[in-house]
Amino acid sequence: METKGERVDKPEPRWQAILALIAVGGIYMALPKELILGPTWLLPILIGFLLVPTIFAHRGGYHSLNRVLGILISGIITAALVGSVVLLVANLPAKKESPFALLRSGAELWLTNVLVFALWYWRLDGGGPTARAQRRAFGSHSFVFPQMQIEKEERTRFECEGWRPGFVDYLFVAFTQSSTFGPTDAPLLARWAKLTAMTQIAISLSIVVVLISRAVGVL
Repeated sequence: METKGERVDKPEPRWQAILALIAVGGIYMALPKELILGPTWLLPILIGFLLVPTIFAHRGGYHSLNRVLGILISGIITAALVGSVVLLVANLPAKKESPFALLRSGAELWLTNVLVFALWYWRLDGGGPTARAQRRAFGSHSFVFPQMQIEKEERTRFECEGWRPGFVDYLFVAFTQSSTFGPTDAPLLARWAKLTAMTQIAISLSIVVVLISRAVGVL
């Protein structure tokens, strides 16, 4: 388990989270217009408008501002995701989309769901990436990653000495939860993580149910 005082000196890269945000904006623009709230360009513009000061706040050491802006961006893309899923469900009876277009839209929303909640887990776990780096330990307070269960004397053998969860680890958690509709690799500890995971799974289930319902209708 986690050992207090263990040094973890490798800085956590931020480009992965930035790339995920850019991908969310790109996927959103690729959705059909009937699944988008407001103008097609609005969400990408908001992401870009908030992302620039978020990066400067991080580089300038304004960690509280960086955290607030990061949570604001995550809140905006979550609202856009939920709105698109609601529109997807609402448009199902009208059958406006072809089966292929519906399948593509469902896949895009499912992938967006994974990216959005990976960003939430990465942003909130252990106080955020900056707090995890400053703590110089495993860092996670909300998930039990496999590396955290390895005894200290065995960590060098398994090449996890000085390990700390990064964005890819939270992306894997989000991916598996959307795929299996439940936690797999890393059990959840914190209540906020459980509630967030429940929301993610509910969205994923909604998308899958819509696609199955449409497929049955076609058959």
